[in-house]
Amino acid sequence: MELSSTSDNHLLNKNTYVNLRWIGIIGQFITINTVNFILKFEFNYILSNTVIFFGAISNLALIYFYKENQLSERTSFYFLVLDIIQLSFLLFLTGGIVNPFSIFLLIPSIFASTSLNLKINILLIILTIISVIFITFFHEELPPPLNNYIINKYYYYSIPIALIVALIFLNYFAITFGKESRVRKDALDKIQEVISKEHELVSLGAQAAAAAHSLGTPLSTIKIISHELFDQLKNNKNFGKDVELLVSQVNRCNEILKKLTLNPTIEDDFIDKDISLYDYVKEIVSSFEEISEKSFYIDIEQNTNSFDIKKSVEIVYGIRNFLGNANKFAKSNIFIAIKSDSETSELTIEDDGPGFSKDILNKIGEPYIKSLSSKDNSKSGLGLGIFIGKTLLEKNYARLLFRNSETRGGAEIKIEWFNKNLLNI
Repeated sequence: MELSSTSDNHLLNKNTYVNLRWIGIIGQFITINTVNFILKFEFNYILSNTVIFFGAISNLALIYFYKENQLSERTSFYFLVLDIIQLSFLLFLTGGIVNPFSIFLLIPSIFASTSLNLKINILLIILTIISVIFITFFHEELPPPLNNYIINKYYYYSIPIALIVALIFLNYFAITFGKESRVRKDALDKIQEVISKEHELVSLGAQAAAAAHSLGTPLSTIKIISHELFDQLKNNKNFGKDVELLVSQVNRCNEILKKLTLNPTIEDDFIDKDISLYDYVKEIVSSFEEISEKSFYIDIEQNTNSFDIKKSVEIVYGIRNFLGNANKFAKSNIFIAIKSDSETSELTIEDDGPGFSKDILNKIGEPYIKSLSSKDNSKSGLGLGIFIGKTLLEKNYARLLFRNSETRGGAEIKIEWFNKNLLNI
């Protein structure tokens, strides 16, 4: 799956947008009729309601003629443009820029900035600015008795300037946060994909172990009988070779089942065995030692309060990610320290590599980050592995600290749990 592709998929949810438009249309209708019938202000009441009526018709058309649950970018753009024009015309009829409800002109473009692409956002911002300028110079007077107030021209022209500044400011932050939100969503989707695969592997491993456990007894019976047949028929010209082959295949099945069995010494509860933090690390390190030429050193001298915790896919994957990074960037050595007392348990991973670049050190744990000073592009990543590991461990009550090691020269990652939280995983 290409994560970057999902980030470019900008869509508006149809139901959300339709509901927001209904809120706006009903609000406009209530305001116009309240001002006309209760406050008795004089303005073009019929034309104003006609403008609101066309807004309602467009919303009904969106409901009944657009069948998709997500609005395409083009459709979203057309309807947002319609919203800006409809509200601009309504403001044109009711005092223009000095109408206190002119602030609502900012809403369509800000709403779009979190969901649609930059090109559409810029077009909507430009259209909104044009609308603000238009109703500043061209508009009907405020309805009586509000038209009796004299507004200083400096104050008058400060209103559109303030609206334009607010429009640009709010859109900038909405676009920025919207982009970060989509990136984070992509990364979180990746976590779900990874964990789903890990659970599938664990499930398959458990099934294989259960099969090995269940097949152990009948296979032992077959092995005994096959050996007895071999002793009796080994000199028989017709059956000797067949029985010998049968014995060899039974022995081969035994070897395969031993490899599938997680712990041959445990009977029915071997699949869900609780293990200590040291066993977690040792198990993961063993998998790296088989394929890596680098040295792993585990220090447990200060592990004074070792206790067993439930085996968690998230913790295994999280620790494996950080050990994998250490193995990737270390020159030759990876140092692991495990500390535990009556209150906390702590795992520290250090390497003798180049360490974290200074320009990303304060961003460690965010997805899709890349150092500008990286000299080896083959090793530099996008920070997704660290983000996944950090998220999974924090989900299991861990606190993490990233820094450069003062003693080893490379990166240092400290993972800490309260013991009570580890026992509740």
